[in-house]
Amino acid sequence: MRILKNLRIALAALFGTIITLLFLDFTGTLHSWFGWMAKIQFLPALFALNVGVMVGLIALTLLFGRIYCSIICPLGVFQDVISRIATQRKKNRFRFSAAIQWLRYTVLGLFVLAFVVGLGSFVALLEPYSAYGRIVSNLFAPFYQWGNNLLAYTAERMDSYAFYQTDVWVRSIGTLAIAFITLIVIVVLAWRGGRTYCNTICPVGTILGFLSRFSLYKIRFESGKCNQCGLCERNCKASCIDAKSRQVDHSRCVSCFDCINKCKKDALHYRPWRKADGKVVVSNQAVDTEQVESARRKMLTVAGAMVVTSVVKAQEKKVDGGLAFIEDKKIPKRQTPIVPPGALSVRNFTTRCTGCQLCVSVCPNQVLRPSTGLTTFMQPEVSYERGYCRPECTRCSEVCPAGAIQLIDAADKSSTQVGHAVWVPENCVVLTDGVSCGNCARHCPVGAIQMVVKDPNSLEQQEIPVVNVERCIGCGACENLCPSRPFSAIYVEGHLQHKTV
Repeated sequence: MRILKNLRIALAALFGTIITLLFLDFTGTLHSWFGWMAKIQFLPALFALNVGVMVGLIALTLLFGRIYCSIICPLGVFQDVISRIATQRKKNRFRFSAAIQWLRYTVLGLFVLAFVVGLGSFVALLEPYSAYGRIVSNLFAPFYQWGNNLLAYTAERMDSYAFYQTDVWVRSIGTLAIAFITLIVIVVLAWRGGRTYCNTICPVGTILGFLSRFSLYKIRFESGKCNQCGLCERNCKASCIDAKSRQVDHSRCVSCFDCINKCKKDALHYRPWRKADGKVVVSNQAVDTEQVESARRKMLTVAGAMVVTSVVKAQEKKVDGGLAFIEDKKIPKRQTPIVPPGALSVRNFTTRCTGCQLCVSVCPNQVLRPSTGLTTFMQPEVSYERGYCRPECTRCSEVCPAGAIQLIDAADKSSTQVGHAVWVPENCVVLTDGVSCGNCARHCPVGAIQMVVKDPNSLEQQEIPVVNVERCIGCGACENLCPSRPFSAIYVEGHLQHKTV
């Protein structure tokens, strides 16, 4: 059975490495080849109503158990890495512990309730793929980018342009704090107890654990060969093997095959159930076929209910010679948040977004940032202090795995109105400093801003901007390039429902 473990490790390493690189890759190159790995994550696929993926994952679990958790889920792979490092220091360190069922299903219940009422922040905090994405994009990405910039600097000195510099954007303190706390919790739990997070807190683990109780292939004891040495139990990172009673809690088993590999008596096997005298043999216990069928019907009911529920510094600005420091822009107080083109509406976006921040990682102009709002905490929002949303860029719609941002092309984006520009006279340098400007009008990609004479009867002939709100698409070029500090004299107000211009 060693081949099963080696195959699992190889696949887990492949998925874990590439998904990590998806969050680190600021060029967007990997997404065209491996973006599908993000789209087959459990909850993003559920929120995207990707029926094919959901059916495939459920079928995979009913056939082989929770191999999703040990191969496909990046947070699961990350926990295995931490657990393996800890095991090198202390061998045979695990013990059987009973499942804390009340905690598992309470967390799952709160998770489903939060999703139904639209409390996206709670959903984003617990969803495993999104939790891993926050850790990588907020804590690991800056070091990756600094390393890239060092290579670019070195290559440039050698007359090579194989690398190019990129701005390193360290997120807000709140975002970093959440990512750091998540990392510490995951590392401590994995170091001490292996798969504690997966089998106690993770809602996806609870759902798949329920399904895996009825899987075709399971790890089972050969009671005639087992001498109850306990070696399997002491090497089970899910703490789901009771060697004394020769029982396996299949709702927590992630099919890592460590126990089979450690057994010296060949007493454990990964095999399908078998019928004997009208009974179904499950972990050495005879269960009526009717009981199994009843459990399967309940499982399908739960799965159906979940599907139904799911329906319901881009650039620094300095004067020539770098003699003057220009104050950073501050975020204006928007009545309505701006969500990316393709999101369709604020409600659709906040309902489906899992807060994985993959779109934040690939945004070339650093327009997307994690929200600090209570109900949308860690979900991306659009802001234009560091750049503006270029009409030809559609990267966020290409990588979103949850359907929160629908796939659109450049033509659709250029005609989608996510908001409209609003002029603030008291901030405009034309009025405050008495100088000519027109920066907003010159850089508007759709020609929605015109400069008109403030007072035709005046000799000064000062021109001020006028916004055609029916033509504006809310790209933020005017807000980003406005010279007024700390607040722009023109800013974008979001729309609850996106429009077509």
